Amino acid sequence: MHYDYLIVGAGLFGSVFAHEMMKRGKKCLVIDKRAHVAGNIYCENVDGINVHKYGAHIFHTSNKDIWEYMNQFAEFNNYINSPMAVYQDELYNLPFNMNTFSKMWGIKTPQEAKDKIAGQIAELGIADPKNLEEQALSLVGRDVYEKLVKGYTEKQWGRDCKELPAFIIKRLPLRFVYDNNYFNDRFQGIPMGGYTQIVEKMLEGADVLLNTDYFEYRRANPDIAEKTIYTGMLDQYFDFKFGVLEYRSVRFEHETLEMENYQGNAVVNYTEREIPYTRIIEHKHFEFGTQPVTVISREYPSEWKKGDEPYYPVNDAKNEEIVKRYREAAALEQNVIFGGRLGEYRYYDMDKVVEAALTAVRTEL
Repeated sequence: MHYDYLIVGAGLFGSVFAHEMMKRGKKCLVIDKRAHVAGNIYCENVDGINVHKYGAHIFHTSNKDIWEYMNQFAEFNNYINSPMAVYQDELYNLPFNMNTFSKMWGIKTPQEAKDKIAGQIAELGIADPKNLEEQALSLVGRDVYEKLVKGYTEKQWGRDCKELPAFIIKRLPLRFVYDNNYFNDRFQGIPMGGYTQIVEKMLEGADVLLNTDYFEYRRANPDIAEKTIYTGMLDQYFDFKFGVLEYRSVRFEHETLEMENYQGNAVVNYTEREIPYTRIIEHKHFEFGTQPVTVISREYPSEWKKGDEPYYPVNDAKNEEIVKRYREAAALEQNVIFGGRLGEYRYYDMDKVVEAALTAVRTEL
């Protein structure tokens, strides 16, 4: 077979691209190194619960066209992301809102909360933040920082907040309303039945090869397609010739428990640095499950090295300089389109991935 497109990666970007091109009569071959499609949004059914195997994925967008596009593949429920945070023996609502401030300080009104935060910021007197800690303190004051920001951030990045650059935190949203909805987007929900089914529907009509390494496959089949859509690691495509781009990684520990309800919420953050995981996900709550058992996942941030699963790009000055050279090389590469989180070395929400894939389709056409 000869294809119009070889699509490397069966995640959201590659699957949207394949779906749109097949609608226009193009032949697509999709390959993925994993044993399943759907990339990091893959859900595994465990005792009737759709487990988000690579971390919680909550679809949210303000783009009505993208919302309607996704709803053609699955019906989305009315799940609202309202995470909780545990600090020692205290429990707080996220994002930082009046429920958080009322619990923290015993106050009732927005003005009391504003005065409390402003007073703490004034006492600190940080005019020119030199690091992430000073930046966060200058935005939210000492109490919110110490209880809800410091430990969680240090676990995520694997280093002290004083060692992290200030620009990592440009803003910390403070909401002076009693509203626990984490996202501001107009549309939000979880596909009933999980995300895997969405990608499977997108890929209907494509040839799909799993457990397939792109670089080995390319060597054996150099002329398999007219064009390549590459969603793998950008630096790996160029054999790391400008250096290795850095990531943070995550290790997931999944556990099935013989109980109906473990924590009463889908997402609970643990903000003390001494607790090694950043959060626990209880998956059944994403779809309002009533199963007699439950599945939880603990998330452990980790340093990344070549060969590990890459999750979050490290967008510091060093990596930005390296990726600039890779992007310049990618722009010169003939008959290859680079896309997605790894192919562009960018952190993408799901709606932005879909939007980027549709834009790539329009540009290609």
